[in-house]
Amino acid sequence: MGVDRAAILSNVRSISQGNLGIPLLLLVVLAMVTLPMPTLLLDVFFTFNIALSIVVLLVCIYALRPLDFAVFPTILLAATLLRLALNVASTRVVLLNGHEGGAAAGQVIQAFGDVVVGGNYVVGIVVFLILVIINFVVVTKGAGRISEVSARFTLDAMPGKQMAIDADVNAGLISQDEARARRQEVTQEADFYGAMDGASKFVRGDAVAGILILVINLLGGLAIGMVQHDLDFDTAMRNYSLLTIGDGLVAQLPSLLLSTAAAVMVTRANSSEAMGSQVFSQMFASPRALMVAAAVIFIMGIVPGMPHFAFISLAAAAAGAGWMIYRRQQQAQQQEVDEADLPSTPRPEEEQRDLNWDDVMPVDMIGLEVGYRLIPMVDKMQGGQLLGRIKGVRKKLSQDLGFLVPSVHIRDNLDLMPGAYRITLMGVITGEGEVYPDRELAINPGQVFGSLKGVAVKDPAFGLDAVWIEKSQKEHAQTLGYTVVDASTVVATHLNQILQSHAHGLLGHEEVQQLLDVLGKSCPKLVEELVPKRLSISTLLKVLQNLLMEQVSLKDFRTIAEALADAVDRTQDPLSLTAAVRVALSRLIVQSINGSDIELPVITLDPALEQMLLGSMQQGQPNDETLVLEPGMAERLQTSLGQAAQQQEMMGKPSILLVAAPVRPLMARFVRYGDHQIHVLSYQEIPESKRVTIVATVGGNHG
Repeated sequence: MGVDRAAILSNVRSISQGNLGIPLLLLVVLAMVTLPMPTLLLDVFFTFNIALSIVVLLVCIYALRPLDFAVFPTILLAATLLRLALNVASTRVVLLNGHEGGAAAGQVIQAFGDVVVGGNYVVGIVVFLILVIINFVVVTKGAGRISEVSARFTLDAMPGKQMAIDADVNAGLISQDEARARRQEVTQEADFYGAMDGASKFVRGDAVAGILILVINLLGGLAIGMVQHDLDFDTAMRNYSLLTIGDGLVAQLPSLLLSTAAAVMVTRANSSEAMGSQVFSQMFASPRALMVAAAVIFIMGIVPGMPHFAFISLAAAAAGAGWMIYRRQQQAQQQEVDEADLPSTPRPEEEQRDLNWDDVMPVDMIGLEVGYRLIPMVDKMQGGQLLGRIKGVRKKLSQDLGFLVPSVHIRDNLDLMPGAYRITLMGVITGEGEVYPDRELAINPGQVFGSLKGVAVKDPAFGLDAVWIEKSQKEHAQTLGYTVVDASTVVATHLNQILQSHAHGLLGHEEVQQLLDVLGKSCPKLVEELVPKRLSISTLLKVLQNLLMEQVSLKDFRTIAEALADAVDRTQDPLSLTAAVRVALSRLIVQSINGSDIELPVITLDPALEQMLLGSMQQGQPNDETLVLEPGMAERLQTSLGQAAQQQEMMGKPSILLVAAPVRPLMARFVRYGDHQIHVLSYQEIPESKRVTIVATVGGNHG
């Protein structure tokens, strides 16, 4: 019979990958509980149990965040079952062979009974009880309480975290895949702390079982030794107590290590640093603590009767460490000052070189100036996240607008407040704000269930009520319904809002040429016939800017080019060409406003007012962009439009003003600077598949 090597390798691989590992472990545990074990195998399993506990503890210490070791609760349960099975197996061996002496239950138990406690069973009982008290009362109880509280607060904070993820998606800071990964991480975090809450109960029960097993082994061993093997009380007490204590210590040492690992895991905070680096950087960041501690220890050391050498030498070591940290910080500060002053000192060749065009700094299309406290936010070496957020904003905007958004040039500005920032477009200040890098902004989305302590401000992007809170209040704020974001997200969201509202100013001749080059790869004839033979690139730029000004995406650039090719023979007026393109893009425009709903709610103008506007346009100059209305009439029309739009917003519906085609560009300019977002459509821009419903008519009696 031939040997199927592939099948054998597949089975070995399945075992190595854990497909059969857990069932085999359960079978081993069952065998240890039911079958007698040789002492050699018992020594191997006890040693493996101690090694497993040490490995688990070190993994918990080196894990950067709890979810990096998400399988820890399962391993904790498996290790506890293994330890209890070993207790049963060792108890059987102790009670059966304990009359033979200390080596009857294996060398590991004998070593712990003889070496660790010095062969004195009274000392052994005291040491065992102390270990059990430390494990049960201190470590396990504290870790269990932390797990319980963490699980409760993690579950309470889940809705707020989900809202924060949705807000980042809507702002374009993260993609759908990143949002899906973050939602999965939030769910895994809740599952982890819930599992840790349950697993800590197993560890606590294991500590109680250790005490009971000790008492049962001791009493059972005395009874068996004196009754069945005719040993005197002293001999039976010595043999069985040392074996029982050795067995208990062998079990309690891994139990204490695993309890410590559980406590370390649930007290860890998410960080990109290892625990050792965190402890050193946070405890010894300031030399003041070491200096004061050295002074206190020195004063205690010179008190008569105190051990002078121990106290004074430790005080000297603490003072020396504090001085070294102080000198290192001073050198780092001096180096920063030298680097900051270096560019201001001209080199000899710079003094002799004549000026040229390189000395004329071009204006940045998009600029971001930050105060000196915000510099770490844009420095990747210091963990700054702002550059990544800005890259996400540019990517999302480029996808939505249909052209590549220019790069954002970031520079520091010492004239700004330390926590302030300034957004510029073509050198013109377009937005300003102030953030707190060491805090987080809790934004009131409209309905919250409590107030927060902090610095009350307005959200710079949308003007919502917000509070700058300490980072420790984040979960509490999310539980109350606030949307909590960090300082980098605040700046990126403000930048995203400004770029969206000024998208038409970001499009220039170079970007239009790039759009034509991309379209020319798929439709070369269309581009060749349109530009520059029939339409100049400047006129095309004006049409595209008009579309962007009214929040129409350029993604379907082929349809835009085809519409222009059809209309360019009739007119060269940018407004008329824009109207033709809007009709061609009507389905995309209406879908971006109202989604896929069949019913389209609209606001209309009073027929008399609309006729008056049409008449004034016919009397005026062609292509006149000035809306001829009396000031009082214009104010009343603006007010009535705002009221109708507010009613639509309260019902969760978009505000759409439907007017005649000649009036549409002028009304779009009229409503652009109002308090409400109103989309102005012409009758020709309504797709045939939509059913129009008039929800309000404004401008009656001419306003």
